Amino acid sequence: MPESSQKIKIALTFLLYLFCAGSLWAQHEHMGSDMNKIDIPNMFNTQDMQGLLGPYKMTREASGTSWQPDSTPEEGNHWMSKNWAFMLEGYVDAIYDDQRGKRGDEKTFSESMLMFMAEKKLKKGKLGFHTMFSLDPLMGKDGYPLLLQTGETSDGSSPLIDRQHPHDLFMELATTMSFPMSDNSALFTYIGLPGEPALGPPTFMHRFSGMSIPSAPITHHWLDSTHITFGVATVGYIYKKIKIEGSVFNGREPDQNRWDIETRKFDSGSLRLSFNPTDQWAMQVSFGYIDSPEQLHPDVSVRRTTASIIYNKAFKNSNWQTTLAWGQNNNHPGKTLDGLLIESTVCFKETHTLFSRLERVKKDELFPEGDPLYGESFIVNKATLGYIFDFPAIKHIKLGIGTSLDINIIPKQCKPSYGNEPLGYMVFIRAKIV
Repeated sequence: MPESSQKIKIALTFLLYLFCAGSLWAQHEHMGSDMNKIDIPNMFNTQDMQGLLGPYKMTREASGTSWQPDSTPEEGNHWMSKNWAFMLEGYVDAIYDDQRGKRGDEKTFSESMLMFMAEKKLKKGKLGFHTMFSLDPLMGKDGYPLLLQTGETSDGSSPLIDRQHPHDLFMELATTMSFPMSDNSALFTYIGLPGEPALGPPTFMHRFSGMSIPSAPITHHWLDSTHITFGVATVGYIYKKIKIEGSVFNGREPDQNRWDIETRKFDSGSLRLSFNPTDQWAMQVSFGYIDSPEQLHPDVSVRRTTASIIYNKAFKNSNWQTTLAWGQNNNHPGKTLDGLLIESTVCFKETHTLFSRLERVKKDELFPEGDPLYGESFIVNKATLGYIFDFPAIKHIKLGIGTSLDINIIPKQCKPSYGNEPLGYMVFIRAKIV
């Protein structure tokens, strides 16, 4: 099938999905008065609803099977119909991006995400479905300018450098099953094509501290780049505030064809231990063997180790969350490279959002093959600061306008190519489901 015809077919499928999701949403609105008669206490209070994977608050669950603090505010719109519970969450950003310096560029583009989840209580346990889509492929295979970002490719032959790759149309198509073992323990399974293995903290698009920041972290491929994996199976056990889980998955990063679903054998594995000591804290450590993640370097595999701590403080109509995360990629053959991220977002009165992100990472992919500095490792630092003003929500949609500033700190060996501490900024309009 020609690529243009394939895109049209997939776009029509996506529009059909939107129509179905909209129909469910409309049904929720239509049934509003009747649903108050259903004998399910506090069914719209997500702080009281039980999680999909185990006996804890629903708000603990983040991307894939990862955990966030229980006090994290739940995004999106929630409703119930008969014995099914549904959630619709999503956003779309229209962004003007200007990255300065000798290797900078500018671009106007849109990034988006739509997630629909459904769960049903069984006689023993719960059945769940996760679907997540993005129209990021419309921005083009080379993504958007982002100084110091590396990873993946736009054409299958040259690496993306100082650019962030677009996400795939299909970000998650997964199913879960959980089985209670006692009042405070459970076993669960998670199977996705694509899906997210048990490796790293919640991905930046789904943790409160990072979801309002329009740019991806440059530590993405040290922490959470496996959040779109084309083939994953996870088994886990939960006991009170502790979760241990393991995954087998396809380790190859998505290729430059962002509209399709890829298949490849399970060749990688990971383990993760999570601990939520109180409602305000979420901690995890994880290790994964990732076989041949980059198609441009098929002979290189990665042993990735991560650790993270997330703190969340909820106020009246306000929330503050901070994430501290570390990741290490031990490349075989190759070098051992570390990345550190500190990220914080505070939202006041559901109107004013302030965010910041500080990163320090050692990279060896900043210069293409043939450059005298090709393969050399450099420690680079990036600081991102920004603000969003949200207008009052209208019919489950909240509009906001925001800006962010990037300060890039470059080692002296790289300054002839980048310039002295080049800046970057974004101005954007955001619409999200609430």
